[in-house]
Amino acid sequence: MAFIKHVGKQGDRKVNILFREVPGEEHMCLCIYPETLHAHWQDAVQKVLESDVGQSAEQFADALHRNFLPDGRPILQTLHEERMIKKLRTSDVIVTPNGAASIRLDELNKMLNEMKLGDAAVKKLAENDASRGLVDPQVKRKAEAEFKASQAAKAQPTAPTLQAPAEGALSDRDIAANMVFQAKKMELEAKQMIAEAARMKKEAQRMDPKVVAREVTVEPPAGVDTPKRGRPNKAKTAVANADH
Repeated sequence: MAFIKHVGKQGDRKVNILFREVPGEEHMCLCIYPETLHAHWQDAVQKVLESDVGQSAEQFADALHRNFLPDGRPILQTLHEERMIKKLRTSDVIVTPNGAASIRLDELNKMLNEMKLGDAAVKKLAENDASRGLVDPQVKRKAEAEFKASQAAKAQPTAPTLQAPAEGALSDRDIAANMVFQAKKMELEAKQMIAEAARMKKEAQRMDPKVVAREVTVEPPAGVDTPKRGRPNKAKTAVANADH
């Protein structure tokens, strides 16, 4: 036999359960006795009960509220006005979804409410995990690097516009201002490179705590002489002394 919601018994009397719980009185429910209804009312209620709308509704009253009797009146409103809705104890109502199973309505309500709380807890946990920013470390480091780069770009000073006047040349002040700008820019770039170098060293240390930094020899640019330690060249020294 197919599963049918919103159906139960109070003793030997069949009931349709409109509200499984009464707000503020969770031990009570609202039901109707189908056999006491007019024949055409019974047919209308049964049609809604067996419909997809009726079976998908959490409370049967919600489905009845959206459907009408043959005379055009809303079913739920008419049942209320005709005093056909009865308040019963949930412990006195036995839910009979099929011929082989039955459960007291108060026990069913407890089970369903616990399931709702469980679903809410799972959803809340998922939201908390998302808000904690649980992402892959590599993705996080990449995002941090991109953010720092964008911030550094914003912090770059803007070069003053150097443009000679229509008549004459640039003044010493204009040239000096440009030199100061270039110097500040170089200082900023140097600081950024030092900070990035420190970050790379720290990252390398975290990846392998036993890593040993190797000495790196940096060759000077072509055409730049580097001072040599040691004793001065004898020939150059003699020439210098002769000049004096």
